[in-house]
Order: sequence, then C-alpha cells, then structure tokens
Amino acid sequence: MTNRRIKKSVVYGAYVFGLLLLIGLIYVTESMVSSKKNFNKQENNYVTKTIFDDVIPVIKVEDKLVKPFMADDVKELTKYYEHKSDEKNQQESIINFENTYMQSSGISYGKDAIFDVVSVLPGTIEEIKSDDILGKVIKVKHDDKLYSIYSCLGETTISKGDRVIAGQVIGQSGTCNINKDIKNHVYFELQVNNNLVNPNNYYGKTLNEIRG
Repeated sequence: MTNRRIKKSVVYGAYVFGLLLLIGLIYVTESMVSSKKNFNKQENNYVTKTIFDDVIPVIKVEDKLVKPFMADDVKELTKYYEHKSDEKNQQESIINFENTYMQSSGISYGKDAIFDVVSVLPGTIEEIKSDDILGKVIKVKHDDKLYSIYSCLGETTISKGDRVIAGQVIGQSGTCNINKDIKNHVYFELQVNNNLVNPNNYYGKTLNEIRG
C-alpha cells in the first residue's frame, strides 16, 4: 500500500478556512447579542411610561336642576299653589277645569310659538302616555325619590327606557284640556319623596341637595 502525503498548501488552506469560519461565527454571535441588548433597551424605555401618564385628571361636576326649556322668552303662566303664599300668587295658581277650581301642583310655561321641552336632570324615560285631560305626558325617573313630569306636550322625541341628560330635548310644547285658556305651553311637575313640590325652590340644585 502506497503512503500519500498531503501537500503543505492544502494544510495551510484548511487552517485559513477554519480560522475564517471561526471569525465569522464570532462576528455573527456578537451581532446577535448586540441586537438583543438594543431591543431590550428600547423595550424597557417603552414600558416605563404608561398610557395614563399624559391623562389630565377631570373633576366631575354634578348636574344641577335646569328649567324644562331653553328658550329665553318662555314665561311662567300658571304658578305652583302654595298655602302660605299671598292672595295674588294663589289666584295665579288656580286652574279652572270644567267649572271646577283646582290648586296647581306644577307650573305652566308657555309662549306664542312652539318651543323645545328639555329634561331637567339626567334620568330614564319611565313613562310616555296620552291623557284625555293632560294631553301627551312624559315622566322621567332621576332616582328612586325624584321624578319630573311634563304634560300638555305636542311632539315627543324619545321612547320609553331611553337615557337622557340634563338639557336634552324630549319633546315640544303643546296644548291640553286641563287649561284650555293657555294654548301653547308645557305643564311641569316635580316629585320629591312622593310629594309634588314647587320647582322654583329646586332650580340650580344638585341631586344630592334635592335629596336633602
């Protein structure tokens, strides 16, 4: 059997190839480690700031009872009857229905032209009905002890169960049989703790203030 010797040039070539391969592997490894460090650095920079850092705190402002209309020229036509009020106010708070005089449990607001009627506080539409005497009626529940009632309406723009906010239009002024002398108006009642009260004593008050 004949022995063959490997040429020196081949050996040197193998050494060079191996050295180049080793250098290449070291370079690739260092590149991967460096990329991972940069990624982690970027990730850490990102997660140190939350989405809430730029949020400006907002102070919740409680709604206050508004009048059931927005127009400036709406006038108070029938007052709420108060036993302790003077004779003039009592006369202006009497309703004559079919030759029967009744004490007004609400306030009639009106003007010549039709105007929008709005919810006086946030709440839920509890009832919408048509009544032979009071015309179209909407009842809004603001909580278990506070309700607002809007009668003698024309058109209505909401449905039973709808959620409304203070100042939201729920209908338009109209007419009814309870007071035929007043043509275009809304008859507004406020019920607190199961009692009909004078709305004028509650305008501008929050729900907590009304509850007492």
